[in-house]
Amino acid sequence: MMQTNLERHPCFNAGAKGSYGRVHLPVAPDCNIRCNYCNRKTDCVNESRPGVSSAILSPRQALAYMEKVLEKEPRIAVAGIAGPGDPFANPRETLETMRLLRQRYPQLLLCLSSNGLAVARHLDEIAQIGVSHVTLTVNAIDPEIGAKIYSWVRDGKVIYRGTKGAELLLERQMEAVEGLKKRGITVKVNVIVVPGVNDHHVEETARAMAGLGVDLLNCMPMFPNRDTLFENIAEPGKDFMEEIRAKAEKYLPQMRHCTRCRADAVGLLGNDRSGELRVSMRECAALPKDLGNRPHVAVATVEGLLVNLHLGEAIKFQIWSKTCDGYRCIATREAPEPGGGTKRWEELAEVLKDCRAVLVAGIGETPRKVLSDSGIEPVEMNGFIEMGLEAVYSGQNTREFKVRRSGGCAKGMGCSGTGDGC
Repeated sequence: MMQTNLERHPCFNAGAKGSYGRVHLPVAPDCNIRCNYCNRKTDCVNESRPGVSSAILSPRQALAYMEKVLEKEPRIAVAGIAGPGDPFANPRETLETMRLLRQRYPQLLLCLSSNGLAVARHLDEIAQIGVSHVTLTVNAIDPEIGAKIYSWVRDGKVIYRGTKGAELLLERQMEAVEGLKKRGITVKVNVIVVPGVNDHHVEETARAMAGLGVDLLNCMPMFPNRDTLFENIAEPGKDFMEEIRAKAEKYLPQMRHCTRCRADAVGLLGNDRSGELRVSMRECAALPKDLGNRPHVAVATVEGLLVNLHLGEAIKFQIWSKTCDGYRCIATREAPEPGGGTKRWEELAEVLKDCRAVLVAGIGETPRKVLSDSGIEPVEMNGFIEMGLEAVYSGQNTREFKVRRSGGCAKGMGCSGTGDGC
């Protein structure tokens, strides 16, 4: 059973918040449930709340960023992953990041924050790596109430709605708490208090969590977010929240110093420095995902100006690079012959092995997986090549690029396709 040090974790120990800091590493963009109060954002610099981040990092990029963080803020004692999605909807990225941190910085406390749906299947790995603190968000222990909070719950490829989804989530959350406590891991439970929905139910939830051995409870007032089902529900006031905490405190110690951190928060709880370190984060996000020799981006294009070919349609790819004079096409490369199934995409991954991404108008699931597993990010989009290049090299979240980047202009000159550059 691992030994933990609560004294250095500012979220679990209010007395540490002025002396020790934390960093959230945004390596988990996907989520496996849909909460009616949540609106996740990437590239967002104007909001300070969970679910938002300035960039998405790969595990290796997160390790590089950690080095920069510690140079500027040596009081960081905790490295955690809290989104902007759910760590265990992104288990490979989450666990690899934790392993890399443990190897490089054995003195750091490691922390994870999850909805709990997929935690149980990774309990042994969490303990083996040495994660000492886990926060689970448990908003209700009554599925009828949970069904009002969650639009859907996705387990693998199956989506559950209503009470079935809430029942599944609760079952997995309780399994996660029990498994974490059996492995000696400190557990905090967050309850998002939604007026008129679960505010009357918090005390009962606290009682149940105490029975499972939870160490700390954090009753968080819901923040009304635009474009969510709960956007018109008013945020509960301080006095109301204190009444709720007083009732819950009969069963569990209360966290009263939560600052509702961003998914890329860094610094002391009362002195967040995520804005100051935003440039460093984006520099790291622009590094090759495996930090190997991947300086280029491949493009599926007809004329060298627009991304307008499906991956399977492209008979050749333009290879672009970022130079001191802007983006330039430096070569063209032939695509493997059609046919051959998965082997074709493995051959393409070899052709593009020095590329960190490939810009395409469309891509199937099999080639997407093969390329991603080879360290090449497929970016599905329609529009000017330079728009996609800017997103990749600046470290922006490209998963929703096709939706968010539907228009605009570019200053790129296009590519002749000769292999001699532009």
